[in-house]
Amino acid sequence: MEEDYRELRAIARQIRKDIVRQVAGAQSGHAGSSLSAVEIGVALYWREMRLDPSRPDWPDRDRFCLSKGHASPLLYALLARRGYFPPEELDTFRRIDSRLQGHPARHKLPGVEISAGSLGQGLSQAIGMALAGKLDGKGYRVYALLGDGELQEGQVWEAAMFAGNRRLDNLCAIVDYNGLQIDGPVSEINDPAPVAGKFRAFGWHAVEIDGHDYRQIFAALAEARATRERPTCIVARTRKGRGIAAVEGTVKSHSWYPKVEELEDLYGEIDREDAPSAPSPQEVRAR
Repeated sequence: MEEDYRELRAIARQIRKDIVRQVAGAQSGHAGSSLSAVEIGVALYWREMRLDPSRPDWPDRDRFCLSKGHASPLLYALLARRGYFPPEELDTFRRIDSRLQGHPARHKLPGVEISAGSLGQGLSQAIGMALAGKLDGKGYRVYALLGDGELQEGQVWEAAMFAGNRRLDNLCAIVDYNGLQIDGPVSEINDPAPVAGKFRAFGWHAVEIDGHDYRQIFAALAEARATRERPTCIVARTRKGRGIAAVEGTVKSHSWYPKVEELEDLYGEIDREDAPSAPSPQEVRAR
């Protein structure tokens, strides 16, 4: 088991390098919310989800909906390293005519399940897929990744109410709860807490975890799979900009990008990194 975690941590380091490489090349993008959800993405794409990169439209595949679409550098790195397209294409991020646009476009790139831009819409789209799976008698599962600032969007809660009422137990929402958004701490702007309690009130099963700890991530995903008659929400506490000391845990990380000539030093920092624990819920709310 420990060897498996070492392999996953090595993949995560590569994904972090790919994220900073993309935003450095484009001199724009959203590194902070991409870096905070790396372990969640690696756990889903390398262990949890049923998928076949050679057949991105396979009807029985599990679906991943990136609701916080500005974290596209994370999704592109996951898809490239999982084999949906060549990793070299990551260097075209945000260029004119590139398939790797600032926000993912469903018909541009294999493996992208939903186009994303405006926040708050991804959970509704994931619910549509989950409901279709139920109606069609399919066994696939649907995962949606949301940001904590995104929970300020009213559509999220309309969708949560619907999913709870329809008992969509093939649906798992994961909230990347890093406590920060572009204008400051989420708790000071429009605090959505208690997030798990709110989802439970809408008929969901909810669990809170350290979003950088693979043991807790896999335990929560297994709990979601075992839950019947209710969708599951995993509230994952994370650090925004995780892995880059200069910006980790800061609002600055939201739209941070390094100079290209800084990349080698950053790669070295990522390789040396010893993953810290995620903050407590109280720490997240205090940011």
